[in-house]
Amino acid sequence: MRDQAENLRLKMLRRQGELGRTIAVVSGKGGVGKSNFTTNFAMTLVNKGKKVALVDMDIGMGNINILIGKNATYSLKDYLEGHKSLDEVLLEGPDGLMYIAGGSGMASVLEWSEVLFERLIHAFEQLQKNFDFIFFDMGAGATNWSLDLLTSIDEIIVISTAEPTAITDAYSMMKYIYTRDAEKQFYILCNRAFSKEEGIETNERLKMTMKRFLDKDVTILGSLPEDSIVRKAVREQVPFSLAYPDALISKTLQLIVARFMENCAEEVHAHEQPVNKFLTKLRSIFTKGRD
Repeated sequence: MRDQAENLRLKMLRRQGELGRTIAVVSGKGGVGKSNFTTNFAMTLVNKGKKVALVDMDIGMGNINILIGKNATYSLKDYLEGHKSLDEVLLEGPDGLMYIAGGSGMASVLEWSEVLFERLIHAFEQLQKNFDFIFFDMGAGATNWSLDLLTSIDEIIVISTAEPTAITDAYSMMKYIYTRDAEKQFYILCNRAFSKEEGIETNERLKMTMKRFLDKDVTILGSLPEDSIVRKAVREQVPFSLAYPDALISKTLQLIVARFMENCAEEVHAHEQPVNKFLTKLRSIFTKGRD
């Protein structure tokens, strides 16, 4: 009943002009399984009836198409440079998941021409009009380009592992974003946990660090276990949540997605007249860089 009620609320909002939610998935360092998480999280939402677009923003190192076993002939860069239309670079993955492959050579939006930036805005606007969720799989670490975009995106999911360096880098990433937007909504998740206790400890450590040093509350999504099924699915180039729905990690991910959707429903219910700020913020960043 909760899912049905939440679906109805989202549909009503879309009829009133509310656009799709923008969510970035980030990590402080590479090797924590960020892209795999993003792909399977998006895939799980699709299987719940949501319209989801996945944009690979790991510039130069994008691998979303590999994880889902697709050949991506064109990328976001081809669209931005005017070589291809948005429809040509928006590709279909498993079960109707739509994605845009990563490109290369993108610097900060502040360094872009106005024509290039307007094409970016148009693409994001169309995605928001046609999808419930738009996920941005960001490259590891912080760059001028990623911080420009992250400042604008509605919500941030931060992926870490239990390794001390991963935790430290995850906190640093949140701090970078927080200094630009103190109101940003953060979700945290421990990936590749060797035990339930390890996942809980990692998340609590990150949560307490954010509260202690930045006085910022973050939402814990949960943790995903280390599972050989993930490596097997990567070799087979198919999302593990799709190929092995009964595996422990897939069932755990279902609970995490349900927790995320419940939080979404609570936010929708709490704001009778929600305002989309994504494109407004992005335009503001671009404009201020030219003042």
